[in-house]
Amino acid sequence: MKRNNFSIFKLFNFYILAAATLLAGCSDMLETGSDLVEYEKDNTLNHATDSVYSVLGILNKMQLIADRSVLLGEVRGDLMTTTVAASADLKRLSAFDFAAPNKYNNVSDYYAVINNCNYYIAHADTAMQRRGRRLFIQEYAVVKTYRAWTYLQLVTAYGRVPLVTEPLMTEKEARDAVNGEYTDITGVCNFLIDDLTPLVGVELPNFGTINNFNSQLFFIPMRALLGDLCLWAGRYEEAAKWYHEYLTWQDDPHPMNSSSTTWPSATEMTYPSSNYTVRNTSEVLSFIPMEERVFDGVVSDLPNIFNSTREKNYYYQLEPSKGMRNLSAAQIYCFENRTDVSRDTLYAPKIGLMDELLPGDLRLYSNYKLNSSGGKDEFSEDNPYRQTISKIWTDRVPTSRLTMIYLRYAEALNRLGLPQSAMVVLKYGVCQDYIQEYVDTIEQAKAGDLITFDRQVFRQAQAMGVHSRGCGDTNANAYYVLPQPASELATRQDTVNYQIPLVEDMIIDEMALEGAFEGYRYYDLLRVALRRGDPAYLANPVSRRNGEVDEPLRALLMDTKNWFLPLP
Repeated sequence: MKRNNFSIFKLFNFYILAAATLLAGCSDMLETGSDLVEYEKDNTLNHATDSVYSVLGILNKMQLIADRSVLLGEVRGDLMTTTVAASADLKRLSAFDFAAPNKYNNVSDYYAVINNCNYYIAHADTAMQRRGRRLFIQEYAVVKTYRAWTYLQLVTAYGRVPLVTEPLMTEKEARDAVNGEYTDITGVCNFLIDDLTPLVGVELPNFGTINNFNSQLFFIPMRALLGDLCLWAGRYEEAAKWYHEYLTWQDDPHPMNSSSTTWPSATEMTYPSSNYTVRNTSEVLSFIPMEERVFDGVVSDLPNIFNSTREKNYYYQLEPSKGMRNLSAAQIYCFENRTDVSRDTLYAPKIGLMDELLPGDLRLYSNYKLNSSGGKDEFSEDNPYRQTISKIWTDRVPTSRLTMIYLRYAEALNRLGLPQSAMVVLKYGVCQDYIQEYVDTIEQAKAGDLITFDRQVFRQAQAMGVHSRGCGDTNANAYYVLPQPASELATRQDTVNYQIPLVEDMIIDEMALEGAFEGYRYYDLLRVALRRGDPAYLANPVSRRNGEVDEPLRALLMDTKNWFLPLP
């Protein structure tokens, strides 16, 4: 992120001329030092340059936890496994072994972001107006979302944390916070929901273009973030409301991206035509920009961990697990041939294809490649294989993605008792015509505006179920349907109660197929395991990531205290 040959964050540091002092002996957990602002009791941020560069300074701090937000969600899940070239820290993280220090377990980096946010929130002059407009309310709202996003990363990683909402200026304040009450995931989320809600509707600031980036993409969508917080807090109606409001907001609606990877036809199955991508502006809604050079700030190490790079002699440290491959291969690809008089449904074969990744869902094939370099010279230090996972960026780490918001919206609807509506997201695609066709009148009445979509924006012709991004014409797939009990149950509600956990399983599988390698998986398993009070929901898939059950790992994860990183 550079302007005139300087990192924007270095420019920020030169501009503010910060006079921060790191206090020797303060808690390892809560960092009281800051390179963001001068520590004077009544120093108020009341100049436009103060406010803009303070926000960018906080974003600079977020670079320190950007890679970690992905790695903690993938390395501990079941979709990736470490290679022989993986660092000791990654191997121990994968094994949930924290007997030794681990660079990915550094809670003070989160509190560095939070403390800077707290300082800004406490000192920004949000009452100042010019021509009837509150000058700093936009940046203030952005900083609140940064704090909320960071706290969500923190508490879901550690389970219980000090909820600090005022800037810590002294060692004593830090020590008091560490020795005070700790708050769990639900408590932190409930606080953040109340904190953000009054700011909904505040427009994003516009800092212009920074190093060819639209700076508005640095800002996390508040309504989507509120949906995430409500989902973790078990407030499902509010979660569905916030997701729906974000997706359908009339000034900036978000119909789902319809890119997919497909077979050309049921008779032409040599290689699929790949149009699936998450690397477009309609899919990635916000991100943390990373630097190109260490001199300018924090450079992402994810390319060296996920992919073959010259810097690491082409040795990659993580690769798709057997569990990921099995889940992908277990899906059923469907073809539908329609004419004016007939409808013919066919299913892709599971054997006889040109690549082992082609049976089932095609998204793994689209996003992952492993090629030989043509042999290894016995004197070469290079890996003879080259791995590429196309979801990994060199210059950014995404913080929100559109299709994952749709899947969380489906998760909230389902838990609210609306499984038919959730299945529309998975199988058919979101539009009013499909809602009316596939959701019965009782559920439509219960859902109300939560499943209402503008026909001019959410068009039937463009609607596509998320599962179709890798599995063909899912709308015609007779094997991918709303689960039904073997025999009629006593009441309609009994049937709904039967369907909810099964549809939830389908949603979580879809989140894996769609969001693999992006940092979501462990937290999706964690959220459902906590919701159900079922340790096996997390322990079983993680312990089977390599194909066979790792019994010691399963036993470790059946104890919920081992799900979280240890605090110092």
